[in-house]
Amino acid sequence: MPISRSLPAATILGYPRIGRRRELKRAVEAYWKGDVDAAELRRVASELRAGTRARLVELGLPAAGGAVPESFSFYDQVLDATLALSAVPGRFADVDGSGDDGDLARYFALARGDRDHQPLEMTKWFDTNYHYSVPEIDERTPFAANPAWLVGQVSEAREQGVESRPVIVGPVTYLLLAKASDEAGEGFRPIDRLDDVVAVYAEILRALAEAGATWVQLDEPALVSDSLAVPRSEVLALVERAYAVLGGAEERPSILLAAPYGDSAEALVRLGSLPVEAVQADLVRGALPQAALESGELARAFAGTQLVAGVVDGRNIWRTDLRAAFDRLGALQAAGIEVVVGTSNNLQHVPHDVGDESKLDARLKSWLAFADQKVAQVAVLARGLVEGAEAIEAELAETDRVLADRAAAPGVRVDAVRARAEAAGDDDRRRADEQTRRDAQRALGIPRFATTTIGSFPQTGEIRRARAAFTRGELTQEEYHEFLRAEIERVIRLQEEIGLDVLVHGEAERNDMVQYFAENLDGFAVTENGWVQSYGTRATRPSILWGDVSRPAPITVEWSSFAQSLTERPVKGMLTGPVTILAWSFVRDDQPLGDTAAQVALALRDEIDDLVSAGIRIVQVDEPALRELLPLDAGRQADYLEWSVGSFRLATSGAEPEVQIHTHLCYSEFGEIIDAIDGLAADVTSIEAARSRMDVVEPLGEHGYSRGIGPGVYDIHSPRVPSVEEQTELIRIAAERIPGEQLWVNPDCGLKTRGYEETVASLTNLVRAAQAVRAAAV
Repeated sequence: MPISRSLPAATILGYPRIGRRRELKRAVEAYWKGDVDAAELRRVASELRAGTRARLVELGLPAAGGAVPESFSFYDQVLDATLALSAVPGRFADVDGSGDDGDLARYFALARGDRDHQPLEMTKWFDTNYHYSVPEIDERTPFAANPAWLVGQVSEAREQGVESRPVIVGPVTYLLLAKASDEAGEGFRPIDRLDDVVAVYAEILRALAEAGATWVQLDEPALVSDSLAVPRSEVLALVERAYAVLGGAEERPSILLAAPYGDSAEALVRLGSLPVEAVQADLVRGALPQAALESGELARAFAGTQLVAGVVDGRNIWRTDLRAAFDRLGALQAAGIEVVVGTSNNLQHVPHDVGDESKLDARLKSWLAFADQKVAQVAVLARGLVEGAEAIEAELAETDRVLADRAAAPGVRVDAVRARAEAAGDDDRRRADEQTRRDAQRALGIPRFATTTIGSFPQTGEIRRARAAFTRGELTQEEYHEFLRAEIERVIRLQEEIGLDVLVHGEAERNDMVQYFAENLDGFAVTENGWVQSYGTRATRPSILWGDVSRPAPITVEWSSFAQSLTERPVKGMLTGPVTILAWSFVRDDQPLGDTAAQVALALRDEIDDLVSAGIRIVQVDEPALRELLPLDAGRQADYLEWSVGSFRLATSGAEPEVQIHTHLCYSEFGEIIDAIDGLAADVTSIEAARSRMDVVEPLGEHGYSRGIGPGVYDIHSPRVPSVEEQTELIRIAAERIPGEQLWVNPDCGLKTRGYEETVASLTNLVRAAQAVRAAAV
């Protein structure tokens, strides 16, 4: 059995891994380009891990006892688990995994693909903006323990004098997030391989114990989700089955079983009875089983098991109400439960340090807590549990003062904004009927299998340098705008040359699809260094939505109208939708999300009115995060879908019938929200579909979706250039499920992160594929 020891009073579930200045991003991308070798990449990664451990200890986590999590990843934690299980799909068997960098070469082939291999599919990690690489499992997938990376990090930490805790996606969650491979038999479910996978996890735990690990963290967020392939009650039974085996293993570290991202209250008594040493519960998005707490049942279940109480929010950046959190911890302690203070989830979803922000308003900064501040808050609360409330009264009183200041600050509540949102009714969320719109939009002259892009074109180094020079004052506004006009004209001419039917202006003026709007709306602030990983080496800087939202002036009209003046072909006006602006920002937590969404929607409604007045007849309002924000708890989903769909319609329903409204959706299990997609009432909806080979189109066809649909035929998240034949096949697959007159042809997503050479080649092939299918359909 493992060494009998307890976690210290303070811990977290994980820490940002990309580096304070995105050092990992730069090192990985340099490795991909061949500018550095595998040894140099590993050196940078090792330095980042060492810096993280040292920083966490400095902030108050004990170096001993497993309080410091080992949550690093080169790309994705689910992909890490795939490699730890040796569960490489057979279609990658010819990727050379030998040599000094063979493990990294195979790892990144799965993540990004290469000339001969499509990468693993990506989709959203529960209800976050993080994307994971979807495992492909079938009846014959071989599983074998490959713990070398995990063991190496444990040894690395011990040499540094830190007793760290490896973090692994748990076996039940791993399999429930997997998809059946193309070779799987009919009816096969990856979870059917649970016993095989658990046996390999036991081998991994044994190897970690032999390397000196005293604790291991297994993340099982499947416990809090109603959106997976099996009911939540069955998930709990599967977890009990798996951890009966893992907990009974003779050689293993102590186990922390984590249930982040939602409410595990109904399962908590049974989880506490498992043969593990600690269980984590998210007490920000979840609750305690109050009846079991008051009756003593929870304490009895947790006799000999620690409860890691996730009272510090790992998903948002607002300062924790320490007094309220301490009261909750005290109630658990008074009930006889051994409590460890923790975060609600891995801190990978928040930036490193608010101290890195030199330009944020000082008053706003005092309201915020990034990862470092959250670790410090955990340490303060733990000190209070150990030493008593009087030991932290100064910190509690200071938090009380800051929270009161935030509530009373100018701009947090604006009466005119609230009055307008409250006055918006059903008529403001209703457009003309579908047939009327279809008839009016024939004047646009758009052909069958119309080709377009999602919006952005590559953000070149030249564009970024010009933006930086303007920000530094080295370019005047007129000089910068002249540069942007030249870039827009170049993009318009390129699209005409390629042969696209509906054009875009390329978004050269935008640093980010959300931040650009945040910089032009009241109620928002933006950061300098608030980077958060989205997937792989892709990071975003979520804006901070702190007050009531309104639009002081037009935002996009100048650029869209200029682009339209250059061409006879229709140019889409490009906006980011209200739900996505919320999802990809850090949003105020002092009022319902639906109220905030309505304010943003009204600001966008004004922008659409001005675009139409300027002569734009197609407006795309992107909602790639619509599925992302769907609550994991089924009981909360109907309310979310009502206000999210309502906010989109509030933004778009002022448009006359002849204005064609587009939207774009990303990485979603669309079957779960098909009614909501239909409810948006967009005239054309584009969706990501290339990696799944059009699987997402099937539920739309079965639903009888009657408006335009553009399933992506070009995966922009991979450097591959898809051939004409490959894209033609995808269009034909889509046409088997959706009538041809409804189909549009487009990439999966915006082209911002791609280079021009591959973009031009891929779009040229896309247009040729569409022309071939169009000709065959005549």
